[in-house]
Amino acid sequence: MQVNYLNCPNSSLDLSTPQVMGILNLTPDSFSDGGKYMQLEHALAQVERMIADGASIIDIGGESTRPGAAEVSEADELARVIPVLIAIKQRFNILVSIDTSKAAVMNAAITAGADMINDVAALQNEGCLAAVAQSNIPLCLMHMQGLPRTMQNNPSYQHVINDIVTFFQQRIEACLSAGIARERIILDPGFGFGKTLAQNYHLLANLSAFSQLKLPLLIGVSRKSMIGNLLNRDVKQRLAGSLSAAIIAAQQGANIIRVHDVAATVDALTVLQAVTDNQ
Repeated sequence: MQVNYLNCPNSSLDLSTPQVMGILNLTPDSFSDGGKYMQLEHALAQVERMIADGASIIDIGGESTRPGAAEVSEADELARVIPVLIAIKQRFNILVSIDTSKAAVMNAAITAGADMINDVAALQNEGCLAAVAQSNIPLCLMHMQGLPRTMQNNPSYQHVINDIVTFFQQRIEACLSAGIARERIILDPGFGFGKTLAQNYHLLANLSAFSQLKLPLLIGVSRKSMIGNLLNRDVKQRLAGSLSAAIIAAQQGANIIRVHDVAATVDALTVLQAVTDNQ
């Protein structure tokens, strides 16, 4: 089943072609751009650039989830993301997603006008299901084996695709039981979150298997270690690999591509769409 639209409170996002989600990290320690956008004026300037480059959604986060990252307090995360969210919604006509796993941050963000919740913990933390159930905005459930601090310590699966599908089925059922409509749910298989290099590429090669769940698919591979470790490139040299992975994901049905490099990704997807339209 082709998922054509994502219904957000302020607009509908056309998913008949892959859409680009621009990353805005409001953190000092994110693996790629930590510390660059901590000041409000820098954050807003980056949002303006990403919109001009073709982003359909801005995903803002106040806690790094890179392997080994330190936990951030609820108060610190709120102080980082809520003022920026409010400023973005006041200044720009753009959908804004909040990348968080804390119920208090979800509640505050929804009140402040967030259009989507993006949770690496798939609403498993205390109060998160209830926080999202009280709203009408879309949410993204991501698969992660373990926790960010320890997730890369020997991850193992019986069958990586089947295990993730089973996890998604369980989390979808939990959402439905909490009163969250199925039409609000987006899925993210969680590249780099408790997966070895081989498991990440098996996941990318078989991404179309998730079409059985008949829900929009969000993919985040931008600049990740699965690119760097394969190509032996540091984080600033991973654009070509990231674009290749984005195109492979889009060809297999990914609806939203979450990236740092918006302009280059939009260009690559535009070329792919031109080819698709002429087949």
